[in-house]
Amino acid sequence: GGGLSASRSPAGLGGSPHGGGTIQEVTVNQSLLAPLNLEIDPSIQQVRKDEKEQIKSLNNKFASFIDKVRFLEQQNKVLETKWTLLQEQGQKNTAGKSSLDPLFEAYISNLRRQLGNLLSERGRMDGELKNMQDLVEDFKNKYEEEINRRTAAENEFVVLKKDVDAAYMNKVELEAKVDALTDELSFLRALYDAELAQLSAQVSDTAVILSMDNNRELDLSSIIAEVKAQYEDIANRSRAEAEAWYQTKVSRSLQGPRSTPGTPQGEWFSSLGGSSPRREAALRTPQPLPLQCATLQTAISDSEERGELALKDAKAKMIELEDALQKAKADMARQLREYQELMNVKLALDIEIATYRKLLEGEESRLSGEGLNPISYSVISSSSGLAGGAGLGGGFGGLSLSGGGGGSGFGLGGGGGGSSFGLGGGGGGSSFGLGGGGG
Repeated sequence: GGGLSASRSPAGLGGSPHGGGTIQEVTVNQSLLAPLNLEIDPSIQQVRKDEKEQIKSLNNKFASFIDKVRFLEQQNKVLETKWTLLQEQGQKNTAGKSSLDPLFEAYISNLRRQLGNLLSERGRMDGELKNMQDLVEDFKNKYEEEINRRTAAENEFVVLKKDVDAAYMNKVELEAKVDALTDELSFLRALYDAELAQLSAQVSDTAVILSMDNNRELDLSSIIAEVKAQYEDIANRSRAEAEAWYQTKVSRSLQGPRSTPGTPQGEWFSSLGGSSPRREAALRTPQPLPLQCATLQTAISDSEERGELALKDAKAKMIELEDALQKAKADMARQLREYQELMNVKLALDIEIATYRKLLEGEESRLSGEGLNPISYSVISSSSGLAGGAGLGGGFGGLSLSGGGGGSGFGLGGGGGGSSFGLGGGGGGSSFGLGGGGG
């Protein structure tokens, strides 16, 4: 376009033929400087891009079609060449066909013979296949039977394992119970021995020392001696009763298994004892030797049988007697323990009652106008652990006695013309008291 405009002269710049003209003014068209309103669609670029892509794809397809056409043309040429060669070869074979017929017939007969062999082989293979199928079916049945047996054996094993586990747990529990019972039995035996030793020591190892000065002649030594005699008498009677009861039980237990006429032992003893004269008479009677041998063998076998029966019965009776004896010993030990406890309580009560009675008599005598002088009393035990001491204080007189370690004690005291009485025990004993005052 003409953005700039100028006028030139034909002769040259300035329009002068000689080059001496003036420069023309340059003017600018302002409308050309304004921006052009093209009104282009923004999506036209995408459309053009899509068109380019389509053109490229079409070009690629066209190129592939051209390649296929070329390939097909080449194949067509190859096929035409082959067809020409085949036609030429067919013309040649037509001329020599008569010479190839025997060859083809021999080949066909060979193929037929192979076909017959294959058919016979197929029949044989079908038979073998049937046999193999039967064998496979048989093995399959056996396999299923073995599977069933294995399942049954596994189930039985599970049941037996449960039984074994239960039996083992029962065994462990019973062993634990046996151990616990054994420990308890040992403990009870040790406890019983200790109690028996303590009671024996209390009975046999106690010595009493008494010294007193009583103007009213209160015979306290006779009281203690009488109480001790009563205690020893009761202990001896208890021991004699227990021994008599034990001897009675043992004698009854031993008399039970003696031979009676109805038992196998009685028959055996009667056969050995009562029938011996008849047997000796039979042996003295003249008899043939074989008969005597047979008689003796019969007698020996009968005696052996009766002896075995008697021995078995005796063993059974012995086992029963041992069990009964063990049970009787356990019962006797328990009853002796209970009886000993009761006797201890009874002895303590008897001693308390006797002492109380004697002291009451002394109190009655004192209340009648007699007075008490100081006395002292002590109990010495060598092995049972008993210890006692006495003291007196106050007024006209007093008496005190104390015991320790399972013994018993009492005390008497008075002051100001009054009287008091007390009895006390330590370590399982008993106590009571009486007191009075004011004369």
